[in-house]
Amino acid sequence: MPIIDDLQHVLPELFLAVMAMALLIYGVFNGNKVTGLALKVAVGVLLLTAAIMFGFAPNALSYSFGNMLVHDSYALFFKALILTGSVGALAISRRYLEYANISRFEYPVLVLLATLGMFIMVSANSMLSLYMGLELQSLSLYILAAIQRDNARSSEAGLKYFVLGALSSGMLLFGISLIYGYTGALDFDSIAVAASGLDKVNGAVVGMVFVLAAMAFKISAAPFHIWAPDVYEGAPTSVTAFFAAVPKIAAFGLLLRLLYEPFGTLAQDWGQIIYAVSALSMIIGSFAALTQNNIKRLLAFSSIGHVGFALLALCTGLAIGLSATVAYLVIYMIMTLGVFAVILCLNADGKMITNIDDMAGLAKTSPVLSYVLAILMFSMAGIPPMAGFFAKLYVFQAAIEGGAIYLAIIGVLCSVVSAYYYLRIIKVMFFDEGDIKLKQDFGLGRPIVMTLSSVFVLLYIISPEFLLTLVRHSIAPLILYG
Repeated sequence: MPIIDDLQHVLPELFLAVMAMALLIYGVFNGNKVTGLALKVAVGVLLLTAAIMFGFAPNALSYSFGNMLVHDSYALFFKALILTGSVGALAISRRYLEYANISRFEYPVLVLLATLGMFIMVSANSMLSLYMGLELQSLSLYILAAIQRDNARSSEAGLKYFVLGALSSGMLLFGISLIYGYTGALDFDSIAVAASGLDKVNGAVVGMVFVLAAMAFKISAAPFHIWAPDVYEGAPTSVTAFFAAVPKIAAFGLLLRLLYEPFGTLAQDWGQIIYAVSALSMIIGSFAALTQNNIKRLLAFSSIGHVGFALLALCTGLAIGLSATVAYLVIYMIMTLGVFAVILCLNADGKMITNIDDMAGLAKTSPVLSYVLAILMFSMAGIPPMAGFFAKLYVFQAAIEGGAIYLAIIGVLCSVVSAYYYLRIIKVMFFDEGDIKLKQDFGLGRPIVMTLSSVFVLLYIISPEFLLTLVRHSIAPLILYG
């Protein structure tokens, strides 16, 4: 039966949905006292989802629910990244939730629901499934941002994110309506066929611009980045860690599929948009971070800059640009999780350390944390032979091969500027005088994430081709489609 086949294709999503609902019901009846258990169960659910996903993954390209969802190596790869990021974010969160007095059972449930929305996003093959997945993810994130209800900054962050997110959703729906009006289709295959015969000055192209603007908001790309610094700073640090790593990866996964499948024949049009957005993101992210002292706000602008670097290779529309972008995203996510694992350990004198100046003397009192953070900061700055260097090398090579030389030059200059505030953190930790005394209660999750992240960053040089080979295999469906 067709419905049975469809359900078999979405077993991971069904499992996630059922377990999230079951965990929610369990939490409602038992209250916040089971938050610790709920976090462990959520991690187990994500690991079991991975087992189901790889155990029942289709051997070939397939579709389900009337071609609304696509199942291919590209979707499988990004789902694996999403699961990795979600597990890492939950693993480093437990101690912080207890410390910050936000140990609520809703937290892991919302992470599971957000993960479910991200799964639908990267498997979307229709504007309807795209919107459904995007909104499921967004609604969960709005609540997560404001989960610390008794904190004014957290409530403000959630409200700002909701209002601006609603605006971006409106732009997305308007763009979808224009695309449907001019092409008569909602599924990606039909839109691609219709778009190939369109005149350049067409309502569908305008619709594409609105859709891409909404996606730029989701990845916090300039000039749609204004929500990111306030939300990153105001939201609880564990939530910020999740925001910085996982939803951004999922949004990129959706954006890349949009560019190369339904809008593949309009590469000359969207290439100009990506060019401008990339340049603005790199410039704003690099220069705005120079004046920041709050570590979370600095990382917000840093993430905007990294979005610009990731988009750098895309404006050419070439396959090498797509593989470079995906490889950059993988390295960025791993580095980000490691950085936030360290930040969540900076608990001294009964309060979280959030200002860079307060990290003075960290190398003396906690050399392990300081050296791990130094390694990750060097990688973020793109210092060889760290993994971050190879990430930037990939996108610069792709941009130059695609003829975007001026954009590559902007990227190199912005990379030099951004190196200043990364190295500033290292300077404060190792060379400034201070007497920071940390509460040495890191749990199990944070040391594991820090170790894996720093080892990956340090040892990436041993086999840099491994990731590229894996990425090229995963993106093959998009390349063949194009």
